[in-house]
Formats: sequence, structure tokens, C-alpha cells
Amino acid sequence: MKQCNVGILGATGAVGREMLKVLQEYEIPVGELRLLASARSAGEKVAFHDREVVIQEATDDSFEGLDFVLGAVEGPMSQRFAPAIKKSGAVYIDNSSAFRLDPDVPLVVPEINGADALQHKGIIANPNCCTIIALMAVAGIAKISPIESMIACTYQAVSGAGQAGLAELESQMAALAKGEKPEVKTFATQIALNVIPFIDAPYGNDYTKEEMKMQNEGRRIMHAPDLKVNCTCVRVPVMRSHSIAITLKTAEKVSVEAAKAAVAAYPGVRLIEDYEGRCYPTPLDTSNQDLVWVGRIRDDLTDEKGLTLWCCGDQIRKGAAANAVQILRFVAENS
Repeated sequence: MKQCNVGILGATGAVGREMLKVLQEYEIPVGELRLLASARSAGEKVAFHDREVVIQEATDDSFEGLDFVLGAVEGPMSQRFAPAIKKSGAVYIDNSSAFRLDPDVPLVVPEINGADALQHKGIIANPNCCTIIALMAVAGIAKISPIESMIACTYQAVSGAGQAGLAELESQMAALAKGEKPEVKTFATQIALNVIPFIDAPYGNDYTKEEMKMQNEGRRIMHAPDLKVNCTCVRVPVMRSHSIAITLKTAEKVSVEAAKAAVAAYPGVRLIEDYEGRCYPTPLDTSNQDLVWVGRIRDDLTDEKGLTLWCCGDQIRKGAAANAVQILRFVAENS
């Protein structure tokens, strides 16, 4: 892979900082590194390998000379800067939801549909974190027989809501330990010692936008326009790494043994059959690494063509930052 100049838009957020970490871990040959954020962060210095990089305020003129820009900002800010990034000639790999359903923008998980990234027109979208984790878990099975439908229940860590989510759980646990009333600001109700079965805004059909992402994005990534997904998203008092229970139906019957073999062989996935005496992973097992761990693969008792499984993955890593860097590497190596 040849050397490339890379920018990170939103470099001071949780995902932006993780992108920087992954660039180092993956030993991406970065020439110039441009860290871009809001004016209040400008001037701060960040270590990268053996050098210090000064954070700059993001403007329309920030992208000239870059080969890739990794986006770690919310949708409106992504849409604000996307035209300037495209004009500069850089490839924009966007982690927000701004372009995920745009038919002219590839939506990519490199292990599943990496070739789609090579058809980009200046922008490549990074999927939703739970979409990535769920599809990585089932992609091996889909190679045996197409998946027709999935019922999924996500158990999402508070870090999915950014630094504010982490801070809120920590402060609420500390308050409860002191016998004080927890303060609620980030989530709709107390998250400590609780679960909240509603994430994101209403979609308009009694589901939320977060719940519909797995179907809408999954159809594009899997090249399966008729894929049906029924999803319930739940916020749980876990710091990091999302968990998902999935029941899927394939076009043809896939045995448990065949499914396990397919999952075990799929790149980026780890099959768990006996890990510290357990047949399943947990969020703590999968934090701060990039593999999606899958366990408890078993027959669905309601449909003879169904399988049920449990998976966990770090949503800041594979669910966001690492997937974006993997897209960068794939495009750089294949262009």
C-alpha cells in the first residue's frame, strides 16, 4: 500500500480518536495527517506514532492535498463538508447516516461487499454499528443459502451515544452508590440498573430510525433487496460493545453444523463454542478489538429453515472506526 495523506473530520470525538488509534495499529502508511475539529479544539496537540499533530479548525479549505478523509461527525455536519471534500479530490469515508441510503454512495463492510467501494463517486458510507455487527455474524451463513428474514434484538452500550452516554452511566452509578438521586440528561430515563427499549427517533411505523437501519442498510450491503428485518433496539447499562440476538430464516435449510463451520471460516468473525467454559461471548470479551464474536448457534424452534445466534462486537471499533479504516485500506490497495 502506497503512502497517503489522511484527514479525520471530527478528530476529537470518541470515533475520531478511535480512527486515529486504528490508523496506527493497522500501520497505514500515512504521509500528512490532518486532524480537523471545531474551533474550540483547534491548537491542541495529539500524538501519532513519533510525531505530534496540531488539531485544526475544519473549514471548506481544509481538505486540499488529502487522499482520504475519515468522517466522524453527525449527519448535518457531514453534509455541510461533503461538497468541499469531493471538490478537493479526496475520498470521503463517512461514518454518519447522511449518505447511507443514497443510491450513488456505496455502503460498505469490506469483508462482505468491499468491491462496492471501488464504484465510489467521491463518498463511501460506513454502515450503522449494529448493522455491521449483525451482518458480519450472519454473512458466512448467507454464503450457504440466501437469508430471507431476520428478527433481531440489540443490546446497545451507552458509548453508542458518545462521550455523554459514558459519562451519564458513570455519574448515575456513582450517585446510586452514595444513595443520591441520579441525574438524567442524555437518555430519556435512568440508564443505570435499567434498560431502555427505544433508541433514536420514531421512524413513522412504530419502529425507530435505529431499528429500521438494519433492514434498509442490510439490503444494500447484502445485495438482497427483499431482505426483511424486524428489529428492537435496547440501550443497556454496558460501557462498550453491542450485543445482538438474531433469529434468521434462509431460503434453504442450513444445519447448525454447517452454520458453525461457515461462521468460523468467515474473515473478521470468531466462533465461540468453549471460551472460558462458555458457549457465548459478552461485551467485555469483545471490547477494544475488531472481531465479531458469535456463539449459541442453534435451530430456531418456530421455523425449520431458521437459526438463532448471539453475537457481540465493539461498536466503536468494528462498528465505526475500524470499518472506516478498513475501507480506506481496501480502496488504497485496489485502486
